[in-house]
Amino acid sequence: MSTLLVPYYEHPAVRPAEWDAIVAAAPRLNGVVLNPADGPGDRPDPAFAAVAGRLRAAGGARILGYADTGYGRRAATDVVRDLARHRDWYGTDGAFLDQVPSGPAQFAHYRRLADAARAVGCRTLVLNHGTAAHPCYAHVADLLVTFEGPWEAYLAPLPQPWPTGPDAPQCHLLYGVPPGADPAGLARARGAAVYCAVPGTGDHPWGTLPHSLETTS
Repeated sequence: MSTLLVPYYEHPAVRPAEWDAIVAAAPRLNGVVLNPADGPGDRPDPAFAAVAGRLRAAGGARILGYADTGYGRRAATDVVRDLARHRDWYGTDGAFLDQVPSGPAQFAHYRRLADAARAVGCRTLVLNHGTAAHPCYAHVADLLVTFEGPWEAYLAPLPQPWPTGPDAPQCHLLYGVPPGADPAGLARARGAAVYCAVPGTGDHPWGTLPHSLETTS
């Protein structure tokens, strides 16, 4: 199983060399998150459509469409509309659902949302909790993001998992990772089957690539 998931939130026309690096690495990636405009946007973006086609041709990586769920406050119909647009415009085969609560109170909402996502062609479903998640979510997702945060915080003890722990594979998303660090080893030790570690910091760390994919441009 490939272990590197890449959420890269930059436009292909602005950062073509970086997208070239992602496409070249696609056969050894777990997935790539497409996020043209905090979702698919209001109309197809030819540059993202082109890079999605290149990713499909390269093979290997799942292509995941980004959708914000607003911790359950965003209407499921709006989320599913985003996923259908990702499918129709960019040929995605999965979804990366952001801002998902970690507790069980809204699980019924996400179970219905997961069913609707599968119905519009999402073969892979990633839920980004950003922290330890209740194990109920493992019943509806293929991958749970149970940590998202800076490298310094990752070096400290993590929040305790829910008592039984999720059964779905876990993913950890790390930013502010210095050169020479071993995020892959630490992620494995912390139970994450999939990870991403980028050097970026601040409000937009996912505009940088993992060290292993960095370009010289």
